[in-house]
Amino acid sequence: MQINGKAVEACSGKFFDVINPATGELIDRVPRGTGDDAAIAVEAASLASGSWASTSPQQRARVFYRAVEIVRQRLNALAVLLTQEQGKPLIEAKNEIEGFANVLEYYCGLASSPQGDFIQVPQNGYAISVKKPLGVCAAIIPWNMPALIMSWKIGPALISGNTLVLKPASNTPLTNLTLASILSEAGLPAGVLNVVTGPGELVGEALVKEHKVRKVSFTGECATGKRVAQLAVSGKKGVTLELGGSDPMLVCDDADLERAVSGALRGRFYNCGQTCTAVKRIYVFESIAEEFIKKLEDSVRKLRVGNGMGENIDMGPLNNRRQWEYVKELVAEIEEKDEGRIITGGKVPADSACCRGYFFEPTLIVDVPRESRLLKEEVFGPVLPVVRVKDLDEAIEEANNTIYGLGASIWTKNIDRAVSGCEQLKAGIIWINQHLKVAPEVPFGGVKESGIGRENGPYALSEYLDIKTIMLKI
Repeated sequence: MQINGKAVEACSGKFFDVINPATGELIDRVPRGTGDDAAIAVEAASLASGSWASTSPQQRARVFYRAVEIVRQRLNALAVLLTQEQGKPLIEAKNEIEGFANVLEYYCGLASSPQGDFIQVPQNGYAISVKKPLGVCAAIIPWNMPALIMSWKIGPALISGNTLVLKPASNTPLTNLTLASILSEAGLPAGVLNVVTGPGELVGEALVKEHKVRKVSFTGECATGKRVAQLAVSGKKGVTLELGGSDPMLVCDDADLERAVSGALRGRFYNCGQTCTAVKRIYVFESIAEEFIKKLEDSVRKLRVGNGMGENIDMGPLNNRRQWEYVKELVAEIEEKDEGRIITGGKVPADSACCRGYFFEPTLIVDVPRESRLLKEEVFGPVLPVVRVKDLDEAIEEANNTIYGLGASIWTKNIDRAVSGCEQLKAGIIWINQHLKVAPEVPFGGVKESGIGRENGPYALSEYLDIKTIMLKI
């Protein structure tokens, strides 16, 4: 872990292993932090808070710019590390590291943007609103996109003058630790960013309970998110939650099928399906269903599965045994209950090169009943159900029939259909003729049980600022 910008051992003196999900081999060992370690990190962040808040926005931006330059110089090495601990193909890892740099670079441009207001108040003089950093913040991030989601947290928090304690996922802490050390190398003062590795029930819970932490930003599963929200509210803290989703893809009868198939392929099987805004379920008009399904099946069969470090690999392994077992059990249950027809995939690859890792074939399932777990749960893995619907109204009704509301996409050439769908779909982000892409400039977050608050863009800055009002009468 890193406290005050330096690597330290956990108070417990214990460590845990970081395993390569493609090979089962040990990559490294990191400290198994405790609540005491979280408290030490929060204190370090608290001590650094005042001086960092008084640092000019331009100086903060210069640190970010230097960090971005170093990250891009070391892009290949960082991508290799990310692939080894997370499992994704090397090209996807490179894109994610570049995404980390892009987000920090974007916030450099927003460093001076938080401005207050001068308001004339009739008969009472004037009011001045001033925006101030909150102070110490905490962030808890998942293993599926550790570098990118780290940037979503630290970008707006640090550039607006806050200090932060980051708890990475235990499966993927190495890239986060390395990126944090790069920020320190770039000139980030000691204590501004601290990283504590360890179990969520120890480190994460302790961070949320720390009275000096003013805000918590959490990305992860719903059950844990609800626990974070309860603790944050009881401690009078601000909270941002991104809790995943079950994104629907609606394919109309006038859609460009080649484009829709390509979008479905990337939208579902990118990162082995382990993306919050992945295409989790497809609703396609009956009149084009057979043609669409056949084209999609042909494309899915061509996906090359293997170790992300290999050449020409389209999809790596699942990140961990828990996810692997879940996907296997889910597909087996679908077969046992006859709740769909698997037209390709559905099993662990027979290739001996995949025997030691958490691999599962890209899987396409049709004729899925409306109450299937495939359509109700957030399936974090390479399994894609396709459901036939008669029209857009039915597609929207089924798409909204879930506890989630993160993302959704509509594939049509008809602007009226697109507008109607955007109005009626209950989701935080809706794509038209595309899916999955989230630029640093746009707000990202969900509705219903997919979360609270927004990340990215200038909207995220407001999540890390207090407004102080000064009433003036001369």
